[in-house]
Amino acid sequence: MHRQSHRGGIRHYIGGKFVSGISGQSFDDINPSNNSVICRVAEGLAEDIDLAVSAARRAFEAGGWRSMQAGDRSQLLLRVSELILERAEDLALAETLDTGIPLRQTRGQMQRAAENFSFFASVIPRLEGELFPSGSSFLNYTLKSPVGVAGLITPWNTPLMLETWKVAPCLAAGNTCVLKPAEWSPLTASLLAEIMRDAEIPPGVFNTVNGYGETAGAALVAHPAVRLISFTGETSTGREIIRNGASTLKRFSMELGGKSPAVVFDDADLGRALDATVFGGFSLNGERCTANSRLLVQESIYGEFTDSFAERAENIVTGDPFDENTELGPLIHPDHWKRVNSYIAAGKAEGAKIAAGGGRPGKQKAGNYMDATLMVNVRSTMKVAQEEIFGPVVVAIPFSDEREAVALANDTQYGLASYIWTASSERANRVAASIESGLCWINSHNVRDLRTPFGGAKNSGIGREGGVYSFDFYMEEKTVHMKLDGSPAPVMGAVNKGRSKK
Repeated sequence: MHRQSHRGGIRHYIGGKFVSGISGQSFDDINPSNNSVICRVAEGLAEDIDLAVSAARRAFEAGGWRSMQAGDRSQLLLRVSELILERAEDLALAETLDTGIPLRQTRGQMQRAAENFSFFASVIPRLEGELFPSGSSFLNYTLKSPVGVAGLITPWNTPLMLETWKVAPCLAAGNTCVLKPAEWSPLTASLLAEIMRDAEIPPGVFNTVNGYGETAGAALVAHPAVRLISFTGETSTGREIIRNGASTLKRFSMELGGKSPAVVFDDADLGRALDATVFGGFSLNGERCTANSRLLVQESIYGEFTDSFAERAENIVTGDPFDENTELGPLIHPDHWKRVNSYIAAGKAEGAKIAAGGGRPGKQKAGNYMDATLMVNVRSTMKVAQEEIFGPVVVAIPFSDEREAVALANDTQYGLASYIWTASSERANRVAASIESGLCWINSHNVRDLRTPFGGAKNSGIGREGGVYSFDFYMEEKTVHMKLDGSPAPVMGAVNKGRSKK
């Protein structure tokens, strides 16, 4: 089958066909390695969103997707998973070109994208309601059903993995969708549309509209026929989305920002903790919501641990993301590079010290490259300790005891992930219960189990997705109460014998 090449530009995918935008407007997709133009991308506006929503609504209401047998829907989604695996190398190459994430890491993301579809395909046959018998009088039970058209808005970091993380459960539940990919990384969303077409997902079930959040995204959120919005991105954007969608009483699932702490106690296995926290801070170019961007280290080992961390950071191989040896590639966009640099400047202005990195690698004259950076002498009140930087920058803060460690871990508006390093299982579980976060790993880096709920506390989000928890959002649940015996209902207003109305 003919494949859409990014060299010819990226178009929308609506109703089973690749189409140009109604306005004819387009924007550049750029290569982070040198900021050259990869291709032009059709810019979607409200009119394009309306076409896509209409196609999704037809596919939902009359196209048979929501009424399809669970086994048939499962087989189609398994085919999507198979095609992702068949094209994994092409997808990884496109993702690296678009995002600057090293190829050795995007390959793993493609495996995860395929797993998202295979996992949720396997869950479909188990999407059943529950029985609540009530003696001999009532049988109560629940029914699950799809909600309708979903708007899925995804970020530019690890785009395909995060897109499939939303699309797979959405379609598994019997909904249809319109995906609005991030404008800085549209390539793999377009390739996913090709895969959907080749897997024979019915037209209109899956649609994409490229464009900016302020136009295409806002139109999707405001559209009255869109019943659900799942969003991953910045907290400030999440607030705006909820405001814009409030008038139509949409359902929202929000996975927002993070400033996740890694708490390292002095009894921890320091070698393993070092490996995990360096990886957690700098993999995926540091552009990940669950990055352990705050390193909280017990005072007795603070100097030793941060010195070792700084040495590791200095030795990270930064460069061409297509080089198999590269560990840290360029940041996604020059605007983001400037933003991350502004945080480093702000940290220095407030008295933080650069222990490693802090600038552009000497060999990289072009592109959005940045050294892996560690900042020490950081206080929790500093901007770099409070705000999400979303780049290869880790800040290290000392603590004296468990109580202070928990207080520092919670001293932020965010509450997405946390990481605890200690040899004491009692302390580990005590601290895990005390830290305000939706996710917590003990003596481990970020290792996901797709059966478990994913989401954040405080300003890191609303709701949970993952495993069967995804279907609390993507499905409607109806309770049916069935009376089994002939016992009478309470009587009101009847005229009793021997008593007249007054």
